Amino acid sequence: MSNILQELETKIEGIKVSNLTRTNVGMVQEIGDGVARIEGLSQARLNEMLEFPGGIFGLALNLEETSVGAIILGDYTGIREGDEVRCTGKLLQVPVGPDLLGRVVNALGEPIDGKGPIAAKAFYPLERLAPGIIQRQSVTQPLQTGIMSIDAMTPIGRGQRQLIIGDRATGKTTIAIDTILNQAAINRAGINAGDPNFRPVYSIYVAVGQKNANVARVVDVLEAQDALRFTIVVCASASESATTQYIAPFAGASIGEWFMENGQDALVVFDDLSKHAVAYRQVSLLLKRPSGREAYPGDVFYLHSRLLERSARLSKQAGNGSLTAFPIIETQAGDVSAYIPTNVISITDGQIYLETDLFYQGIRPAISVGLSVSRVGSAAQIKAMKQVAGKIKGDLAQFRELAAFAQFGSDLDAKTREQLNRGQRIVELFKQSQHSPIAVPHQIILLWGVKNGFFDPIEVEKLREFSTKLIEFMDYRKAPLVAKIDEKKAIDGEMEKELKQACEEFSTIFQ
Repeated sequence: MSNILQELETKIEGIKVSNLTRTNVGMVQEIGDGVARIEGLSQARLNEMLEFPGGIFGLALNLEETSVGAIILGDYTGIREGDEVRCTGKLLQVPVGPDLLGRVVNALGEPIDGKGPIAAKAFYPLERLAPGIIQRQSVTQPLQTGIMSIDAMTPIGRGQRQLIIGDRATGKTTIAIDTILNQAAINRAGINAGDPNFRPVYSIYVAVGQKNANVARVVDVLEAQDALRFTIVVCASASESATTQYIAPFAGASIGEWFMENGQDALVVFDDLSKHAVAYRQVSLLLKRPSGREAYPGDVFYLHSRLLERSARLSKQAGNGSLTAFPIIETQAGDVSAYIPTNVISITDGQIYLETDLFYQGIRPAISVGLSVSRVGSAAQIKAMKQVAGKIKGDLAQFRELAAFAQFGSDLDAKTREQLNRGQRIVELFKQSQHSPIAVPHQIILLWGVKNGFFDPIEVEKLREFSTKLIEFMDYRKAPLVAKIDEKKAIDGEMEKELKQACEEFSTIFQ
């Protein structure tokens, strides 16, 4: 009797297994443009990897009653209707960890720089849940960009999401690259100083839909300034499929999350999310998803919100790491009220808006004072920066209004003339060459000089020379004072006297 029961159980188990196997295998019903429609995959799950013949994988994105819509990762030209497709039971993963530093990889984490394979010890899925509120803490630690106008007026903290927005060719990528270069310079100084409490910031640059030549140029700049060893470049160029461009930012976020979850700090740049939205629209329309406002699928907001929400500053209990995000958005003729720009503005913690008019006037970086904002504000500034930069943004905004008003009349009172003169000097001081970040102590010295009127007697044309030579003078003649500012990160009464004495001494020499 027991033998008969055992045989029956074995047969039932066999039937169960064969049914399970049968529902985990499907057939390609339709294929084209990197998208496949598969029937018979009743066990498939959202974002699951599917195996096609020839070792090609796809990603299940549309789960319908009778079919599954999947995007193909790689060359889809060899796939034919009637081919067998299998569920793998795995999510799409990318290699993560310090082994990727200094490398250029594709959207799947595979090296494309010709420097050999990457022996990664850990893998993270592309789509992960963002940290919850309990796991987070307030953004208080500054992430210095080395760009004086940003560090003074729209400060960025570790764990923040700061949007860089502007028209084509206004210097958006330059701001992101300069920030990466500045982090590398701070990392080198911290490592050389041997400070046990120093925490480097590692950078991930995700290029979506960019020309290969532009990505190569970025890599050359990073290599030339010894910043590539602290950076990972994820490339999904314009020549690659919409599928690859769609997954690249998620790969970059996963790579950054490894640093955050291991108690380290990372910065991820998405260059740019306008092209990412276009790639997602292309994939969605091929999957027969309905388009909505301005022809984008209705969930395009969710696409970017779930990506950017993964940036955070974790609490001490959760490891105290951070992931800062710099999404970049390209506007058309300065229209920030278009669909994708308004979406990303509402997701992020502030934006740096670049104006085309300012760029062509030679004011570079062409940051608009009125439209740029940081919702973290002075919480992400050191005390010394708060002391010297508190009034700068207001002074500059007033100057812009007065300058427009002063065009219509020449009779101005002394106070208005003084404000105009001060504003002209602030604008000139904030002009900065690309790929030349300024150290924080130097920024504080220059801003203190402007605030206390030492730049007022200098002609605007000579201001750049004056500021450059002032920093040289401070580094060579007043090195202990610069070191004190760097160490204390605040200006007390004694340092105020020393700064005044040093600026007066230099002004005399310069004139």
